[in-house]
Order: sequence, then structure tokens, then C-alpha cells
Amino acid sequence: MLKAGVLGAGHLGKIHLKLINQSDKYTLVGFYDPDEKTAKKIVAEFGYHYFDTIEALVDAVDVVDIVTPTLSHYNCAVQAIKKGKHVFLEKPITNTVEEADHLIALAKEHGVKGQVGHVERFNPAFLSVKDKIENPMFIEAHRLAEFNPRGTDVPVVLDLMIHDIDAILSVVNSPVKEIHASGTSVISQSPDIANARIEFENGCVANLTASRISLKNMRKSRFFQKDAYISVDFLDKKVEVVKMKNAPKDPDQYALILQNAEGEKKQIYFENPKVQQNNAILEELETFAEAIENDSVPAVSLEQGAAALKVALKVVELVGN
Repeated sequence: MLKAGVLGAGHLGKIHLKLINQSDKYTLVGFYDPDEKTAKKIVAEFGYHYFDTIEALVDAVDVVDIVTPTLSHYNCAVQAIKKGKHVFLEKPITNTVEEADHLIALAKEHGVKGQVGHVERFNPAFLSVKDKIENPMFIEAHRLAEFNPRGTDVPVVLDLMIHDIDAILSVVNSPVKEIHASGTSVISQSPDIANARIEFENGCVANLTASRISLKNMRKSRFFQKDAYISVDFLDKKVEVVKMKNAPKDPDQYALILQNAEGEKKQIYFENPKVQQNNAILEELETFAEAIENDSVPAVSLEQGAAALKVALKVVELVGN
């Protein structure tokens, strides 16, 4: 079992502590948080070991799980990597692309692995259809949330939209060609709603909308490709797969048949992939442990985390203009 320590014991940090403690892939060595009052409360409630400094925690573990504010990701990761420790970084990977690129180079230099916490990659609904998403040419994503003051210190693009940016980049096998975006701040100092249109070199277009001032929560993406439509509900963990094939000469009387202007007939049929429920955060942490054990590429590599950040920051830049 890998010895793991958690940096940051806020809302998400506490979840990571609990799951690592439960996992049979890790031994939870302890945690560090600069808020001593919060740290002592956690120790009293759960009995986790508290380290007085980041350095002490890094020295005691094999894996450093960084669940701190984004501004501190880079410095925490540098300290860990330079001491030969593997790092799991919550999303976004870092505050700037330059910081992300340096972490990638540093990890290679020190022979350690890194993974970024883009948890929607492990959403059971997405996992159930990912292998069915083949060369999508139009994608539409809506990620809407009710207002919550926590997280409003960053633009909605880095808070919410980056989840969909990463998921889309993972299924579109083509470089980004052009990005258009707009948005506005309504209640926060940073943008609360944003829309982005991402065009890829292969002709695929993705239209993304993110809002944190909606009346109801929604996390849905739809993928359109040749002879297929795939809908993923990340919130309710449901999927729809609608496919078309050439209609037989003598179709069943209940078959759904469409005929285009050229007279070609297509039969519509539905697939119902089984959605295997999971704990997405636990799964992302444990797949990282497996990547370390097997010396394989992590499911969401530092390079992929940097690619998502690069697109997200370009959207932020465009929304700000």
C-alpha cells in the first residue's frame, strides 16, 4: 500500500481524507492545513495525524494529494516532486500554463507520476459510453449550478466549465483550432456565466455553457457523430444512446424508420449501456495508485490537465474582453 498524505483539509480535502483512509490502495499517513483551528477539529473528530509543516508531511509519504486553493498548487507540487514524491493535484492543475509546463518537466526529471483531479472522467455515466463516442463532430455541454458563495473567487470557467473542457478534449482526437467566448459577472467579482465555442482542426465544434446563478442544477453533455447521438447526464448519472443504421428491405412493423431527401432509409434503435455506480473521487485516487504500481500513464495526466487549463484560460481571457 502506498503511503499518502493530504495537503488541504477544506470541504474537498476532508472527502479525500475519508476516502484515502478507506481505500485498500493507500495508507493514510496524515494531513497538513495552515488553519490550525480547523486541523485540530479534524484530529479530534477523525483521529487523522496532523503534520505541523508541508515539509514534514512530504518526507513521510509516497504520494502527496494536493487539495489546496489553486494558487498554491504549484508550490506544493514542486516541494513534493523535488523530493521524489508522486502528486495528485485537484483541478485546475495550476494557476498558469507556465506553472503546469514546469511541473510536467519537473516530474519527468525526477521520475515521478502526476494526476489531475478531473473527476467527471470517472463519472459512471461518462464511463459507460466513452468507448461509444467515436469522432464526434458537434458537442453541446451545459453545466448549470445554483448560487453558492464557495468558489466564487474564481471565474465560472475555472470552477465549472473546465470539467466539460477536459471531458471533451479526452474524446476529440484533434488539436484546438479556434475559441470564441462571452460571459458576464452578475453577482460575483468574476464571471458567473460563460459560453464558449471551441473549434477543432478536424471540423468538430463544441458549444459549452456554464453558469453558477441558475435556478436548478444541470450537468449534461450531448455528442453528435455519424449515425449516432449520445447524451450524458453527469448529475443524475444517466445516458441515452440513439443509433441509426441502413434500414432493412422489410423492416419490423414497429421499427422507427427515417427517410432523407435522397430517399435513403435509416432505422433508429436505442442502446441502454449499463451505468455501473461508483464513487468517482475514490476511483480517480485508486486508478492513480494503479498507475504508480504498474508504471503506466495516469488516467488524467499532467499533460492533459495542462491542455484543459490552456483552453480554460483562453476562454477566461475572451470572456474578460
